[in-house]
Amino acid sequence: MPKTMQNYALTWTDATGKRRTSTVAYDKPSAEHRKAELEVDGATDVTVAPIRPGELPQP
Repeated sequence: MPKTMQNYALTWTDATGKRRTSTVAYDKPSAEHRKAELEVDGATDVTVAPIRPGELPQP
């Protein structure tokens, strides 16, 4: 059975109140690490969303 890689993207609200979306795809551990970094930097409403290859989430 072939393994399928799942990609993830992030959306968040930055410290100035502007809604942001990641422009790269992450694997799950990297997405969780980036989420933690964003929260330390003051971002709120940080979400990790599964995406298909070549797809980006809508802000």
